[in-house]
Amino acid sequence: MNVLVIGLGSMGKRRIRCLQALQVTAIHGFDLRADRTAETGKLYHVPVHCDFGEAVAASKPDAVVISVPPDIHHRYMAWAVEHRVPFFVEASVVDDGMAELINRVKVSGILAAPSATMMFHPAIKLVRDIVKSGELGKISNIVLHSGQYLPDWHTYEKVSEYYVSNQATGGAREIVPFELTWFTMVFGFPRRVAANYRKTIAIEGADYIDDTYNCLLDYGAFLAVITVDVVSRCATRRLVINGARKQLCWSWDENCVKVFDPQTKAWEPRAYVMASAQKGYNANIGENMYIDELRSFLDAVQGKAPFINSMENDHAVLRLLYQLERSDRLAQYVEGQQ
Repeated sequence: MNVLVIGLGSMGKRRIRCLQALQVTAIHGFDLRADRTAETGKLYHVPVHCDFGEAVAASKPDAVVISVPPDIHHRYMAWAVEHRVPFFVEASVVDDGMAELINRVKVSGILAAPSATMMFHPAIKLVRDIVKSGELGKISNIVLHSGQYLPDWHTYEKVSEYYVSNQATGGAREIVPFELTWFTMVFGFPRRVAANYRKTIAIEGADYIDDTYNCLLDYGAFLAVITVDVVSRCATRRLVINGARKQLCWSWDENCVKVFDPQTKAWEPRAYVMASAQKGYNANIGENMYIDELRSFLDAVQGKAPFINSMENDHAVLRLLYQLERSDRLAQYVEGQQ
């Protein structure tokens, strides 16, 4: 299979590493920045291009991986649909032209695979299975905190030099749908939502973005609170699920999901294996979930199994983000989607 990776920033390079881990050898890379193509060619020994037409002609792609900034995803998705090339695209935060694109994907019949990275995290898979088993009993409430420190994302460049400093694609705003993708896959979509989002502290280069989102999700039968921020000096991902029978707790600092059983008055750890992280990344961001995600995409391209996410679901998650933001502007609850 010939694969063209479009965009050679941090995620594009990661996707090339993942493809190589999956024994894909016919990989080409494209980026408009000569420094990125040069670095990628040197690190991974793949053909690289600064001209898109040249990249397509040379790679003759059977599939493309779109790893450019979120506000230009639509350009390359539109190209892939027009040329009937299956595509994988990183997590979205902007829905420019997405409704039309979804219709075009349906007509063309090609595979469109929006990222759902956290669904390939072994802890989230374990949480999903525990929730679906009914072991916790009727769910009462859920608390999720996802926090990182924005300058730690790319220590090799200033925040102002890449997309996380733009208002539409700001770091915290991007992570909200990133978390909501797996959250809605496990728990479904809420009936109504409310939120506050703000710029709360000064981060150099992030003058125009909101750094904290507090979200209330009303499911009718249970409630959820999600906080996403890019101000946490220690990167954090914590989850608590309170059920009528048992409580579940997970922190990504521990390679286990813990379940408290009131009958035994003890926590039972459910261990999982997380591969080591690439040098320069947080120790809890193992490469295995990214590798597994691309394996699933390649399997879907070959017709072995469907991909876990769809453009329709991705669009629904984005609409949920916009409803959360609308709630803040109106200072009231709004419907879960619109």
